[in-house]
Formats: sequence, C-alpha cells, structure tokens
Amino acid sequence: MSSNTKKRSALGKGLSALLENTDTDITSSNSGSGIVGSISTISISNIEANPFNPRTNFEKEALKELSESIKTHGIIQPLTVRKLGRDKYQLISGERRFRASQLAGLVEVPAYVRIANDQTMLEMALVENIQREDLNPIEVALSYQRLIEECELTQDQLSQKIAKSRTSITNHLRMLKLPAEIQSGVRNLEISMGHARALVSAGDEATQIALFQRVVKEKLSVRDIEALIRGEEITPSSEKEKGASKKSVSIPITSSEYVFKEHLSDQLATKVDIKKSDNGSGRIIVNFNSEVDLNRIMELLNK
Repeated sequence: MSSNTKKRSALGKGLSALLENTDTDITSSNSGSGIVGSISTISISNIEANPFNPRTNFEKEALKELSESIKTHGIIQPLTVRKLGRDKYQLISGERRFRASQLAGLVEVPAYVRIANDQTMLEMALVENIQREDLNPIEVALSYQRLIEECELTQDQLSQKIAKSRTSITNHLRMLKLPAEIQSGVRNLEISMGHARALVSAGDEATQIALFQRVVKEKLSVRDIEALIRGEEITPSSEKEKGASKKSVSIPITSSEYVFKEHLSDQLATKVDIKKSDNGSGRIIVNFNSEVDLNRIMELLNK
C-alpha cells in the first residue's frame, strides 16, 4: 500500500488517526525507536499560526488563566506543527496553548512535528475544532462548510468523517443562510440553535429579523416562534404562569402583515394584534395600559 493510500485511509478516521500515523510523523522517524509520540522542543518564535483555523475568538480571561497554569506546570499537551523549512513551523493544532505560551513568555515549546500538505492540514485543523466542546453552533457550521467546499466532501462523507449524523450537519449548515444579525445572536448566545433552526423557516429576511428581535426582547421559546410562524397568537409568559393560556382561533396572517404589525408595535411602543376572519374582514388591535397610555398613543396616531 502506498503512503498516499495510507494517508487517505487515515483521514477517514479523523484527526486522531492522522496524529497517530507514522507516515506523517517526523519526530517518530527521527527518534530512532519508531515509536509514535516522540516530542521535539521548538523555539516559539519559529512557529506561525495556522491560517486555516476557523476559530477566531479566544476569551482573554481564559487565555490568561491557561498562561498562568503554563508558567507553573508547563505545557502538559504538546502542540502539533508541520515543518515548512529549516527551523520554520506552522501550527496544525493547539493554537490556544500556543497563544497562552506566548503570553507566558515561553521561549520554547514541546511539539509533535508532522508532514502535511495544505489540504491535509486544513482537514486536520477543522476536524480538531469540530471535536471541541466550546465552539458555538455558527463556528461549527462554518467548519462544516469549509470541509465540504474546500476538501470537496459530500454531507454523507463528512458525516462519516466526524461521526455526526447527516441531519445534525444539515441543521448546522442551514443556519448560515440566516441574516448576519441572527448569526451574531447565535454566536453571542442571545438565542439557541433551536431558535435559529425555527427562524430559518420564518419567511423572508425581514420577517426573520423581526421575529429574532421579538425573541430576544420577549424571551420567547422555540415553540413560541413556531406558533407565530403558523400565524397563531401566543400567550405572554405572565399569563401562562397564571394558567390563563388560551390560543386564538383567528385566521393566520401573512409574513408581510406580520412585519407591518411588528413595525406598528415598535412605532407605538405597545402590543399590536391583527385579527382576520375567513371573509377577509378583521381588526387591528392596539393595546394600552391606562388612560395616560391611551392618550400617548392617540397623540402619536394624530401626528
């Protein structure tokens, strides 16, 4: 079996298979023992960051804590790098440890030295990042997309490579079709992946954004979003707690009517409802809390 064939079969098993493969391990062959796992000590100034790493956000406080740990205990898990040339290396995995080591003022770091072309390196970095537990759903989705587009994988091949269901992969990728404002909301944990999945089916971009803003403002559940998309009225949380939940039997409103309702609600700073009957007639209901509130709304409408 050729070395290229061996590498391709290892790729199918994910990052761990690559890192345990003697065909890609310079430190193994240099050690004289042939045992995978030999470690080299490399000048940190000779290592450059991995340009393929999809992870761009590193929490400063967490990096500082890791830096203090490295000062005290050293690097427990070596970095993995590829050799670019004489005394030049590029990170494959371990960028958080690499950054914390720089912060700690280390001159040298322990590392496994691998041979990898750009495509292999990209795949290794992406697979490792997907296996992390602290990535948000958008970061995971972007990693999936890059593996599919740049490594020329189908969703089925990706599913086998990372041991995730195709449904999970599809659900993540669909979130990348959402407006940037909503993707940012997922990144910042303003809404969950479940919320985002529901918003994908909400209609056009304006409707999606209007619903997203309402979700954040009113702390709506995924079920609330699904009900609104179906054109149903939802019960405020305060009324739910009192056991007064009751659904309207009104005819569903269209997405453009929903956007109008939300716009009017924002303009009047109060809840607005649209009630439609099957004969085409209906009502626009503007809610008020007191005589003072009613006068305020009337003044706004009379302008």
